[in-house]
Amino acid sequence: MTIHTRGFDLLREVDVRLSVELGKTDMKLKDVLALGEESVVMLDRLTDDLLDVLVNGKLIARGEIVAEGNRFGLRIVEMAGGNGAAVEGEA
Repeated sequence: MTIHTRGFDLLREVDVRLSVELGKTDMKLKDVLALGEESVVMLDRLTDDLLDVLVNGKLIARGEIVAEGNRFGLRIVEMAGGNGAAVEGEA
């Protein structure tokens, strides 16, 4: 069986989960349990910071929110390095 002839073409149809992370915060369990419908949780990101784009939990890019009609979208601004290196500013 020769897989080399097809390269990565076989993987193009594999489903992956793409998610966008707005930010995160650490909270005590008692504070989480106290959350209600009008609660506000402050995140570690500023409003003009780029958002993390993750595929299966791995950072691949950063982007910004855009509006398309009545839906949200994401414009990719910077990509992670092709050699697995993180995008600029990644800790």
